Amino acid sequence: MGTLLVARHGETTWNRDGRIQGWAPSRLTEQGQTQATALGTWLGERYGIDRVFASDLRRTRETAAAVGDGYGGLPDPEFDTDWRERGFGVVQGLYAEELLDEFPDHDRDASVISLDAAPEGGEGIPTFRGRVESAWDRAITATDAGETTLVVTHGGVIKVLLAKLTDSDPDAALAEDSQPNCAVNEIRLGGDEPELVGEELTGWRALLD
Repeated sequence: MGTLLVARHGETTWNRDGRIQGWAPSRLTEQGQTQATALGTWLGERYGIDRVFASDLRRTRETAAAVGDGYGGLPDPEFDTDWRERGFGVVQGLYAEELLDEFPDHDRDASVISLDAAPEGGEGIPTFRGRVESAWDRAITATDAGETTLVVTHGGVIKVLLAKLTDSDPDAALAEDSQPNCAVNEIRLGGDEPELVGEELTGWRALLD
């Protein structure tokens, strides 16, 4: 029986300020670095990680490196564009309120990730979901019985995966708020279907006290 651990990246200034990151090369804040290092220590106390997959964006690269510092002996990450956040093209960098002015039909209470439009140079929801599910299938195939794979990715990606794992309405899932930075989800492999056994785990926060 294998295990997949799916973690969101650490805090960035754009997270903190409410800007749409998409594929921007935003960097972790000092707090984000601290979160990721604590996550690595927490993971090292509980799991033997055999491989790491990560989005190739700067904030996930920096998170994977800081997790490795905390973990000690973490395998080198394999970076993959399919684990990226949804691309937002020309609206990348806007504040959420500015995007709502651009797309007034979008529900103001729903996450911008659920925008039912493809901004110029960006991705529509079907394209976004398709590449995430492709990366997910590859991660499952790569994880043999008894192995543990860590994926470092983004809030929107995690929404897609959780909807798939729990057979939830994918549109409703995208509209929800993202999980906290560095939250982890544990998925057990080996049965008829992958099983979500731990959702939005943040036990590493105790290491920050």
